[in-house]
Amino acid sequence: MHNKITDIEPVKLQDSLMTHEKSYDSTYTGLIANYAADIRMSAIKEMAMLSAQLGDVASLTWGLPSFRTPEYIRHGIIKQLADDEDIGKYALPDGLKDLRSIVARQHRLSVGVDVEADDQVMITAGNMQAMSSLLHAIVNPGDEIILTDPCFSSHIQQVKLYGGKPVYWPLDEANDWVPDMDVLSTLVSNNTKAIVIVSPSNPTGKIFGQQTLMAIGELAREHGFLILIDDPYSYFLYENRQKYFNLASVPEFSENTVYMFSFSKAYAMSGWRLGYMILPAWLKAQIIKIHDLNMICTPRISQVAAKIALTGEPYHIKEFEAIFARRRALICQRLDNMPDIFGYIKPQGAYYVFPKIRVKHNNAHDFCLDVLYQAKVALTPGSAFGPSGEGHVRMAYCVSDETINMAFDRLENYFAGI
Repeated sequence: MHNKITDIEPVKLQDSLMTHEKSYDSTYTGLIANYAADIRMSAIKEMAMLSAQLGDVASLTWGLPSFRTPEYIRHGIIKQLADDEDIGKYALPDGLKDLRSIVARQHRLSVGVDVEADDQVMITAGNMQAMSSLLHAIVNPGDEIILTDPCFSSHIQQVKLYGGKPVYWPLDEANDWVPDMDVLSTLVSNNTKAIVIVSPSNPTGKIFGQQTLMAIGELAREHGFLILIDDPYSYFLYENRQKYFNLASVPEFSENTVYMFSFSKAYAMSGWRLGYMILPAWLKAQIIKIHDLNMICTPRISQVAAKIALTGEPYHIKEFEAIFARRRALICQRLDNMPDIFGYIKPQGAYYVFPKIRVKHNNAHDFCLDVLYQAKVALTPGSAFGPSGEGHVRMAYCVSDETINMAFDRLENYFAGI
């Protein structure tokens, strides 16, 4: 591929946070903490911000479901706004007591494990905030957090934010992104504090099997580190439901396991900033202090919406999964029409595909900027997801069919002309 970056209008290129660091008057540089200066903004959000500046971009970059929050939740919260005198007030730091009881019941129904609502349940402002509070509570400078490679890009920066060191556990792309347990055992050290698991995976869509997850549990128990399960996507498994296994269902690992569920995807509530954690009592006692200092409480109105979501009939979930299945088929069909440009492994779950760039390019970052400015298609550079991500892009198919088709029409036209 010819390098088109030099053809981009200079003012636009300067707007890219991915390409240029902001320059500050030297008078003020000393006011910026080193840990803040050393982390990067999420490449996903940067591409979304650049897309918004350009306008008329077919964006496959942000994992934002195209659906409205389900009707029963919207109508329920309207009624509560009228009837609940306390809906605009603070809640206690770990969340509304009745919501924590509902979550404990939901967890028992989902995984068959009883938890204490007061001691082991905490309501969070989504899984990003949950993970941030967790890492803030457990990481000392130099501590190591094991991340799959590739992994969710923000987890890398969150680990760095608190002075931790990301340790990458490579997934084998040639073997359908299968992780190697023999490799994992060599990565564990005296500095290991935790391993982060997202299954189905962001960005590959890989579902990690029961045997692998059980082996992780045994390793964590043996060496005394935590397993941090970030679960936004377990409702989107398509024909692979029998492959899914939740390690939080194993009681003997409960003291080493933190399970985080987000309402953002399955309930189309990304803007409500809402999730929950199931965690050991000894750890909740520490996390609650961080949570209180950061935000006092998860917004009460969102917690009321969570009660409605979990006690109503979630009729929408199967519909969401069916639509995502159709969109997965569509994006794979469109990728099949461009075999000289992209090679990919069909995702098993979630709603991302992680193609390898087959056309000549400098790096994934420049490739994505090139495609954005020349074809007006937004993709996320795979390099943001760990070392193994270089040479790849992430495409989100949670967007409308029209957006997927528009993006690929533009990509086909662009690559046909170079």
